[in-house]
Amino acid sequence: MLVLYRGEQRWEDRMFRELAQFLGPGDCLVLNDSKVFPSRLFGHRAGVFSLPVGKHNPKRWQNLSGEVEIFLLQPLDDGAKTWAALVHPGRKMRVGERVRLDGADAEIVGRGEFGERTVRFDWDGDIYELLNKIGHVPLPPYIKRPDHAEDRERYQTVFARQTGSVAAPTAGLHFTPEILDACRAAGADIAYVTLHVGLGTFQPVHGDSLHAERFRVTEANAGKIKAAQRVFCAGTTSVRAVESMFLGKSGETDLFIRPGFAFQRANAMLTNFHLPESSLLMLVCAFAGREFVLSAYQHAVEAGYRFYSYGDCMLIV
Repeated sequence: MLVLYRGEQRWEDRMFRELAQFLGPGDCLVLNDSKVFPSRLFGHRAGVFSLPVGKHNPKRWQNLSGEVEIFLLQPLDDGAKTWAALVHPGRKMRVGERVRLDGADAEIVGRGEFGERTVRFDWDGDIYELLNKIGHVPLPPYIKRPDHAEDRERYQTVFARQTGSVAAPTAGLHFTPEILDACRAAGADIAYVTLHVGLGTFQPVHGDSLHAERFRVTEANAGKIKAAQRVFCAGTTSVRAVESMFLGKSGETDLFIRPGFAFQRANAMLTNFHLPESSLLMLVCAFAGREFVLSAYQHAVEAGYRFYSYGDCMLIV
């Protein structure tokens, strides 16, 4: 864990297991309790099927119709039958196309502003039960392997409760029940927010806002955050939820935090190391200062810190 001290403009190398040493009475540790669901689906265009080919063909299957991948982003109706999604190959999947999945069909019923599609499932049961049966864990694209059964637990925080994210709030992956107990023992209160990670987290930046993501802060948790002497956010999603709440947003937020933003309530932040030119790195630079953060990143590279979702973390106080 690389610790950045904003006031002193210095950093030091520590271990995440020491996190509780940076917390005390009057602090409120804010965690995003959103839960990742199996949002990647694989099928093929309806009407033509994949057939086995001869033994001399190096490919086991000959895909006559072309495989289709549907990456669900967020439901658009109360029954979760209609979704905003990314579809590959996008150019071939026009409105009206049907996709044959394992046990259900889906139809492309609309197009979105940033290339996403609106997908409607032909399914009468609980859609999340279906997804748990046929869906795949949405591992980040730089993890070059298929998802495994253990990813359903590993790509999930220990405090995940509210289903709805297509990517883990990765700063939360570091926590264990023992670390949380140590934070409480240090005197810190713990509050939970829910921000379902969607397209806004990993899309290219467009203009002055991000693709809207759903969030919620209960009255009890909002009270803890408002009463704290210092609000300690675990992850950029927690920061966005807290700052959106204090700006009067509710239900959804398209808040784009970048240098020049006036923070209302977040006083400290735990975060992983992010991709260059991403909205996440812009948020971190807004919080700690661009030159300071980029210098710390250079140190992290030279010191061998691991980057991205399963990497190491940075604490900014």
